[in-house]
Amino acid sequence: MELNKSLPRSELWFNKADRFELSLCQRLNRMGRYTSVRLFFKSISRLGDGVFWYTLALLLPLTMGMEGIAAVGHMTITGLLCVAIYSQLKNRLVRQRPFISWDEIRAHTAPLDLYSFPSGHTMNAVNFAILFSVFCPPLFWLVMPFALLVALSRVILGMHYPTDVLVGATLGTIISTGSLLIWPNGMFASMVM
Repeated sequence: MELNKSLPRSELWFNKADRFELSLCQRLNRMGRYTSVRLFFKSISRLGDGVFWYTLALLLPLTMGMEGIAAVGHMTITGLLCVAIYSQLKNRLVRQRPFISWDEIRAHTAPLDLYSFPSGHTMNAVNFAILFSVFCPPLFWLVMPFALLVALSRVILGMHYPTDVLVGATLGTIISTGSLLIWPNGMFASMVM
């Protein structure tokens, strides 16, 4: 893709940004050609579908009692909000997945739908990682690296552009921290008291 120097400065900047993002997307996606890398990130992505988060959520009531149930309730509400928001955005913004738009990018896993913006996996991963870290602080060292791996997996597997992941992470952060600003002790803290 060659730059047309007669374009307005803002358009030139966006063209450069697009080229940088595509280049980064291609470099990360090429890592998937190695079987061990591809299988590792496919596993991470699959766990990020919900298996990892649901398993941790089921353990909270067993280890924390009513506080765990209240935390799971809070996470359930914010998780459903994440799904509602990213579903609406994907269906309105209709940004095709990188492997659909670019021959150089390979799909290393099956997509859940056609559209990529924003990354729902990343949005949920960041939302849950923040909430698990607040409600059960010892889990921070497990959930934060896992959320980062989920985000990375989505680009390596050819499902998302880096900006899809960045916006997904931003929205997940806004939803989780926003919920904690409104309910500092959790939505269902009154159940515990």
